[in-house]
Amino acid sequence: MGHYRTVKTYKKYTESFLDTLPNKVRDKFIWTFQLIEDIEHVPITYLKHIEDGIYEVRVKVGSNTYRIMSFFDENKLVLTINGFHKKTQKTPKSEITRAKKIREEYEQEKS
Repeated sequence: MGHYRTVKTYKKYTESFLDTLPNKVRDKFIWTFQLIEDIEHVPITYLKHIEDGIYEVRVKVGSNTYRIMSFFDENKLVLTINGFHKKTQKTPKSEITRAKKIREEYEQEKS
């Protein structure tokens, strides 16, 4: 079975975030990245569109919820960017704004 998409990180945003997490949470993110690569229709439980092409990779371990913001490049590549420990029902606007700024930075470097 081939990959439907590739999960790739941009700069060190995701790695820096993952380094702050307990092993169990980090392992769940790695499992989720593999799931996103390997299945055609990813359930909203793991990957949810937020707004304007920004998605969140979603992980829940126990009662703790974590997110890594991401976006698609050429419909096949998910670039994972900033991550955070989610403490409210709604995704904080500051995290969405930060993700959009990082996407702009990526697009400028790409062109």
